Amino acid sequence: MTAYRNAIQLGDWIVTTDNSGGIGEKADDIVVVPDRITARFATRVALLEQWAANAEPEAVLLHNFSGDASWDRYCEGIQDVFEEIGAVVPPISGSSETNMSLRQSAVAVTVMGRRTVDATAPSNGNWYTYGTPLVGGEVLTRESEIASLAVLAKARRNGLIQQIWPVGSRGILAEWQALTGDANRGVASPLDVTCSAGPATVILLQIDPHRLADAHHLLGPLLHRVE
Repeated sequence: MTAYRNAIQLGDWIVTTDNSGGIGEKADDIVVVPDRITARFATRVALLEQWAANAEPEAVLLHNFSGDASWDRYCEGIQDVFEEIGAVVPPISGSSETNMSLRQSAVAVTVMGRRTVDATAPSNGNWYTYGTPLVGGEVLTRESEIASLAVLAKARRNGLIQQIWPVGSRGILAEWQALTGDANRGVASPLDVTCSAGPATVILLQIDPHRLADAHHLLGPLLHRVE
């Protein structure tokens, strides 16, 4: 059994997951957004973790603690992600908590996929960030600054990206240190490297140096070199 960033390998299978609490449509939620959007961003993170392990999703498990009424809305959010990247929506199954009524929304999305290539294969590209670290309400008001899944999917298909490493709540610096295996390593970037990136609004990418011009053309001004 092999551990990846936030994934587990079981044979050829890669299992990834993400969750949200206090974000949704209930009166006591801290961030009030449609359930569909909550599920979309949770699925986004789990998908990016699949890509980080060079895997492609084949099934989704939905863990719904918000009540039966939220189930269909959560499924729509999951479907939105796969439609965004131009992929067939995998089978969705799971469970809803119906015995207890929670005062706040809670949901988790688990994705199961299969590795397509060796995730530890050597690569020699330079590292970049794509997107802007955003959290909370910024995710909704500054959506144009979020790393696009559709663009990432196209970059992967075109062979521009050698590795993907999503940035989460710990921020760019902490993820860079985890990626490089050096807890004391700094990082040079025009972005705030300590700010939470919420649902992976910014991604660390290793890009083929021979394809850098193509990468800049596709990924645009949200692409920044890190060192």
